[in-house]
Amino acid sequence: MDNFLQVILLGIIEGITEFLPISSTGHLLIAQHWLGRRSDLFTIAIQAGAILAVVVIYWRRLWNLSVNFAQPENRDYLYKLTWAFLITVAGGFAAKAMGLELPETVAPIAWALIIGGLVIFAVEAYAGRQPPREQLTWGVATWVGAAQILAAVFPGTSRSAATIFAAMLAGMTSRPAAAEFAFLVGIPTMFAATAYESLKMYEAGSMAQENFGELALGFAVSAVVAFVAVKWLLQYIQTHRFTVFAWYRIALGIVLLVAV
Repeated sequence: MDNFLQVILLGIIEGITEFLPISSTGHLLIAQHWLGRRSDLFTIAIQAGAILAVVVIYWRRLWNLSVNFAQPENRDYLYKLTWAFLITVAGGFAAKAMGLELPETVAPIAWALIIGGLVIFAVEAYAGRQPPREQLTWGVATWVGAAQILAAVFPGTSRSAATIFAAMLAGMTSRPAAAEFAFLVGIPTMFAATAYESLKMYEAGSMAQENFGELALGFAVSAVVAFVAVKWLLQYIQTHRFTVFAWYRIALGIVLLVAV
């Protein structure tokens, strides 16, 4: 298969799966078994492309938080957003120090997809018995930060799923509110991860080996596709639960287990 076509396919896969609760990392690892292995910088860069779509979609919200920092509700939101990000950074460095990395075999991804699907059913059952609450507490911020660490260590977990459902379990039972906070936390997280991987490659002297044309193409494709996917998801969860994604995760996990 043509190399540029492979890059486009990976960008499409990332753009669709980054914010749907079905695990972008898991899908990319599976896809790269057939499309060829890519560098860690490429993988994180196309994830950053998907995050750029969130910046575009939420630019008014981000602008309001920035220019109206003096307003107590905006200041409180930013403080908690920063707290969740700092938890992720601290946990990420701790995981690196312990040598915890995403395995590249299919079986762990398959099991994570199945278990994650069952968790979605459980969280939706809990949230369905609660009144919709949009309040962002320190507990919500803490659990969302911890959930990002979990998603970074266990393939197939899904960062968006882990953070959204952590927020819902911690008391933010409004799906749109939980999704917004989870997506906004992902902005500094993924951009920081991209910068970190770039620095590592620079220090190792391997930047010259990276094909930046392909990286830019994957970034752009991922950003465009993610924009469409997020717009659709935000509209979908206004009136629907996440259970359709649970069924998809379980079905895909079973197929993968049978295939391997």
